[in-house]
Amino acid sequence: MKRFYKTVSVQPRDGGSVVLLDGRVLKTPARAEMVLPTRALAEAVAAEWDAQQTKIAPLQMPLTRLAATAIDRVAADPAPTMQDILRYSSTDLLSYRVTEPAGLAARQVAVWQPLLDWFRQRFDIQLQVTTGIVAVPQAADMPVRLTRICDALDAMRLTALHAATTITGSVVLGLAMLERHQAAAEAHAAGLLDELYQAEQWGEDDEARQRRAALLAELQAVEIFLECLSRPEGTDLH
Repeated sequence: MKRFYKTVSVQPRDGGSVVLLDGRVLKTPARAEMVLPTRALAEAVAAEWDAQQTKIAPLQMPLTRLAATAIDRVAADPAPTMQDILRYSSTDLLSYRVTEPAGLAARQVAVWQPLLDWFRQRFDIQLQVTTGIVAVPQAADMPVRLTRICDALDAMRLTALHAATTITGSVVLGLAMLERHQAAAEAHAAGLLDELYQAEQWGEDDEARQRRAALLAELQAVEIFLECLSRPEGTDLH
């Protein structure tokens, strides 16, 4: 799609803010007005649209995509998004360890165990760990506890949690980002710990490096999205 607008601006609307393209409110793919809960998020979305040149490249607008997903899909019916997140309660990356090589096993303990300890202290959920390939049984009430956590989130934050969880393969890492316990770069490194270790030992190709860079960019967009949601009105995003 060619760029069809000249000016991009932000305006207060209905307890939030909207992005205007040539004075017209930006809409989601489902044609709903994209009313954003904070001015900081509206300005960040507006910056994505203003940065487009002769053609609009949706892949260069991750904040717009997250906001549109929250409005069109998650707000309308949060259940599928919550179910996606809950699936990680039995397959969370941080539950599955190796015994060999010793260097990788030690790194998993050093990086992942503090996260599981934080998860237990913060949410009173003990995630079981195994060194086998068979799914490890978790506490029977874990889905209920995670459901309560998800129920307490608005559509925007639930969307962000879903994105962080699916990108990293871990609801623990997703919640660590949501709670701002971990930055995007830290969650990215923890989620790809095994792959990064192997790359250190054996080297890697450009394709793997580019894929990791793309995943990091996605997580960084989630991080900015969350920061915009929590930024007090009237302050600048840096």
